[in-house]
Amino acid sequence: MVENPKIDLHFRSKIQGRELLRKTGRYIISSLFGFKNKHVLNDIKTYCMFIGPGRCGHTLIGTLLDAHPNIIISDGLDTLKYVEAGFKKNQIFSLILQRAKRFARQGKIRGEYHYLVPNQWQGKFNKKISVIGDKHARNTILRLHYHPRALSQLRNTINGAKYIHAVRNPYDNITTIAFRDKLDIKDAIDYYFGICSFVAEMKTQIDKNDILEIHHEMFIQYPKLWLKKTGDFLNVEMTDDYLNDCVGIVYKSPRKSRYDIEWTDELKELVKNKMLQFDFLKEYSFDN
Repeated sequence: MVENPKIDLHFRSKIQGRELLRKTGRYIISSLFGFKNKHVLNDIKTYCMFIGPGRCGHTLIGTLLDAHPNIIISDGLDTLKYVEAGFKKNQIFSLILQRAKRFARQGKIRGEYHYLVPNQWQGKFNKKISVIGDKHARNTILRLHYHPRALSQLRNTINGAKYIHAVRNPYDNITTIAFRDKLDIKDAIDYYFGICSFVAEMKTQIDKNDILEIHHEMFIQYPKLWLKKTGDFLNVEMTDDYLNDCVGIVYKSPRKSRYDIEWTDELKELVKNKMLQFDFLKEYSFDN
């Protein structure tokens, strides 16, 4: 098992203390909602999970998928928290559906970005749901690492899981993590590569056909192509109307937050050397 004291210090507390969830009203409400909607929830074939450090494009991908008439992706439910607490499949699916509806009602806004896709199905579905999921990548990978039984619990609770691994230029990803999570840049570097180690570790436990790697920069440059690839991966048809409406809200170029701070040559070299340990990062550099 890979250990990283920076992750322990700043983030491990976020995935503890969930054993009381079964005693909350959410357990009862999700049971009732799951039973009421079992005719829809029982037909779901695929559960979609996101893995990675966060701050690397998960929200964009997740909200575009949620716009599909047969896909529901919630924003940050932290599904494994409920799996570990003993919630059943339809309870979890009902929580995802309710959270997706709530985020859609709020206008699909995250910080400075607006993710509302016109004319499409965010927070709702057309007759059936083929794919359901949650885009909380960071907590997912932390739980899968620190709670070794979580993956088997997930498989016992929800069959047919597929994983999307969103990847972004490490210099941008680390800078954004440092800003958003209020970390020193060196701590952010340790945290980021700790998560990368956890992802690499997890990939050895999952069939490679069940993982889709999406590079943020390529997704921004070719959104229609990558949405089609994602549809193929999830076994869902993507119509031209859906694709065109989604492409219309994708920003023209990825935000290069690395230029918002001063990167010393020493720090650039540190990140460069660490990147070499991971196949999914080898194509990146500070200048590309």
